[in-house]
Amino acid sequence: MKSILKLSRRQFLVSAAATATFGAGATAVELTKSSNPLFSIRQFSTADPSPILVLLTLYGGNDGLNTIVPFEDSLYTQLRGAMALKDTQVKPLGEDNLWINSSLPNIYQLYKQKKVAIVRGVSYPNPSLSHFVSMAIWQSASPNQELSSGWIGRYLDQTKPTDPMHALCLGSNVPLACMGNITQASAISMVGTPVAPFPGAQTAFSSMMTPKSRTAMPANAAKEGTQLLALDEQLGSLHLSSSTPAETTFTDLGAQLTAVSQLINAGASTRIYSVSESSFDTHSNEVSLQNALLANVDSAIGKFFQSLKASYSKNVTLVAYSEFGRRVASNASMGTDHGTSGPVLLIGGSVIGGMYGEQPPLNHLADGNLETTTDFRTVYATVLERILGHNPKDVLNGNFQPLDIISA
Repeated sequence: MKSILKLSRRQFLVSAAATATFGAGATAVELTKSSNPLFSIRQFSTADPSPILVLLTLYGGNDGLNTIVPFEDSLYTQLRGAMALKDTQVKPLGEDNLWINSSLPNIYQLYKQKKVAIVRGVSYPNPSLSHFVSMAIWQSASPNQELSSGWIGRYLDQTKPTDPMHALCLGSNVPLACMGNITQASAISMVGTPVAPFPGAQTAFSSMMTPKSRTAMPANAAKEGTQLLALDEQLGSLHLSSSTPAETTFTDLGAQLTAVSQLINAGASTRIYSVSESSFDTHSNEVSLQNALLANVDSAIGKFFQSLKASYSKNVTLVAYSEFGRRVASNASMGTDHGTSGPVLLIGGSVIGGMYGEQPPLNHLADGNLETTTDFRTVYATVLERILGHNPKDVLNGNFQPLDIISA
């Protein structure tokens, strides 16, 4: 069933924002623009120089070997067999004999403009081939210890932003990456329980902040309600364009990034956005399926950067990753099974484009899989220090040297 997204006229659905009272299972709550006199219109700058992070998760395990392709290595064709891409399906990147899947024309052009950094062979020690385990590791940034908090969530815990729009997830749930122990991001969705702010809402919530009962539940509920009112105030004050198609599937990456670009261009105070695309678990008929998925991702990213106002073009960095790559050899169904390392892409005006990390060699596989040549936490350290301006050691529980990918 299709959802309708029209940011200038349609209602936002916002999940529990500032505390982890309800955790990952928080119910999405629908907020509408209110004329309640309690809400004052807040003005935002349209040229805020603060860096903005857009975190793109490609769920399912994208095949990095057919995304950034060692096309000139004879072992690639030998090991991939009939699944190896043809010369009409790739474009040369001009570095280290690597080519890019031709389903990514916008990213290819951005690379030529030195706005794309490709970090190669990214994974973690002793990688898991389980979707659930590997994604939990990527999002918690903890390969050796199971944690209930994510790396962005711990950043929020430590920086304690008072703005409920500081981090927004486009989707009905807040992913583990954006959940802290005491703080989590907000979520914008298209499904939920309609609730509009009512006269005297803030007064009612304030009276609940000091509960007379022995439990803290009323105070926690009031804190959640106060945050929801604050979100409604901010969303209602943004001047969003009406150029979004009247009807679109909100789970589609293009719709998510359209929402993000509208919020950025309207001057929203959000500094972290989380978006996602699914279906990269290509066990069969991979070439046609993955190429279509990559084309969708490329189109969404291309339109996103084209739509950003010039005043924001240097501020925004998009980071795209997947929970693992695929095995080097194809299976009997013309697909690939779960693998290990893969490329992570950083795209934006402040990115120092080029290749980073070592390309995993095809003549030295680990049980049929690519070796890990770059620890994923070095990418996170780069994001935390160079984009979010935060000490990565406090979030990652270790010393991981940031890469020189982001310009000052």
